[in-house]
Amino acid sequence: MTQFQLYFELGLEHILDINGYDHILFVIALCAIYLLHDWKRILVLVTAFTIGHSITLALSTLNIVNFNSAVIEFLIPVTIFLTAMSNILKKERMFSTKLIQTNYILALFFGLIHGLGFSNYLKSLLGQNKNIVSQLFAFNIGLEVGQIIVVAIFLLISFIFVDLIGVQRRDWRIVISSAVAGIALMLMFETKFW
Repeated sequence: MTQFQLYFELGLEHILDINGYDHILFVIALCAIYLLHDWKRILVLVTAFTIGHSITLALSTLNIVNFNSAVIEFLIPVTIFLTAMSNILKKERMFSTKLIQTNYILALFFGLIHGLGFSNYLKSLLGQNKNIVSQLFAFNIGLEVGQIIVVAIFLLISFIFVDLIGVQRRDWRIVISSAVAGIALMLMFETKFW
């Protein structure tokens, strides 16, 4: 196995690992306001998130930026909770191009926080190696592919419930976002650092 394959698979497994479900929850929260026909918007949204966490993942792995990991572990469910609550509070008329652009900015910003959470994991894998560009690239490509798999599964489930069964889009968004917000709230209590 090449080094690229190894780090690609590590990134993929890191997202799809059910024990690391906080990242899956965040991706679901990002996608909860969209349906299958919005797939291009979702790809841009997920890629904005990947860019955000790639930046801080690289900076932290290279020891340029360092944060208290306990604070970051608390902030990750906070980002999930805020995203889910934002979905719940949105009115249908707010689903405009301007709102979508705001979502991209938030995904990028919250990605910066999530990247710091990945950094300790990646640092332990890389050890003292300072030439990390190819490893970071492969790891992030694996993360992106994992996120796209989560998005595809979620959109398929959304299609079944909203388009085939006839659940109202608003109801679907509120139920999914409420469930995600509730789980994120529990994670916040579990990871509180004070």
